[in-house]
Amino acid sequence: MGLVAAVLGLPGGWAQRSEHPPPRYLQLGAPDQAEGRRILEEFRGQGLAGDYYLEFTLDVMPRQGAERVLTGRLWGSRNAAGPVSRVSVRPEAGAAAPEERLLVQSGPDPALWTWRPGAEAAVRVDAAGVFAPVAGTDLTPFDLQLPFLYWPEFAYEGLARMHGRPAHVFLLYPPADLAARRPELAGVRVYLDTQYTALVEAELIGPGGRPLRSVSVLDLQKVGGQWIVKAIDVRDEATRNKTRFAVTAAALGQRFPAGTWDPAGLAGAGPAPAAADLARLGP
Repeated sequence: MGLVAAVLGLPGGWAQRSEHPPPRYLQLGAPDQAEGRRILEEFRGQGLAGDYYLEFTLDVMPRQGAERVLTGRLWGSRNAAGPVSRVSVRPEAGAAAPEERLLVQSGPDPALWTWRPGAEAAVRVDAAGVFAPVAGTDLTPFDLQLPFLYWPEFAYEGLARMHGRPAHVFLLYPPADLAARRPELAGVRVYLDTQYTALVEAELIGPGGRPLRSVSVLDLQKVGGQWIVKAIDVRDEATRNKTRFAVTAAALGQRFPAGTWDPAGLAGAGPAPAAADLARLGP
C-alpha cells in the first residue's frame, strides 16, 4: 500500500491534481486520514482462509430486451502479489459463443490474462482491456479485479449509512497511467461496512461526480464458518443495464495446485473440489 501525505486533510498530491473530484466530507471538518489509512490497510489484508472454489450464475438484465443466464466457476487464492482468481464463464445454452477463461491478479500491480478455446496460449490483456465485457455481459475484468482498492491516492470521507448499515466511505483516485487511458474515470467511491470491514458498494464516478457504474453487494452467506459474498449487482448507469453475479455453490478451505494460478494453465481444466466439500447455496 502506498503512503498518503496529508495536505489540509486531503491525499498527497491532490492540490496539484486539479482534475480530481474533491472529497465529499460527511462530517464537520476532514476526518482523520491516518485512521482512514489504517481501516483501508486492514481491509486490504483480509481474505478467506485457504483456496476456494465457487460456482455462479450471471443473470444479464438489460433495460430493454430479454434476460439471459450464463454459468461459471471461480477459483480463488492469495499469492505474494495479492488476491488471484481464475474464472471460467460458459455461454447460455444453445449460444455459439465459446467459453471464456480469465486469470485475474489483483493487488497493487494488477494483471489479467484471457483464453478461449482454440487458442494456443493465454493472452495478457493491457490496462484498457480490463474494461471489456466478459462473455457479452455488463461484468468486466475490472469489476473482478477491483484494482481501485489498492490505489495509493485516496481521501477518507467519513461515515455514512449504506443499505441501512454504517459504512466507512473512501474516494480513491486512479493512478496517472490509467487516468490517461480512461479520462472519463475520475475516481471510485467505496463503502466498507464498519462492523465487518467488508465491501458494501463501489461507485465509479466521472467528472463532476457523475455516476458511471456501480458494484453493489446484495447478500452474504456463511459457509464453513466463513462469510462469503452470495450476490452482487453490476449496474451501468448510462444504459441502466444490470448483471447479477450469484454464487450457487462453494467449497472453502481448499488447497489447489500452484499451476492453477499460472496463465499457461488456462488451456486446461481447473481442479475440481471433492464433492463432499461443495456446499450448495439456497435461494
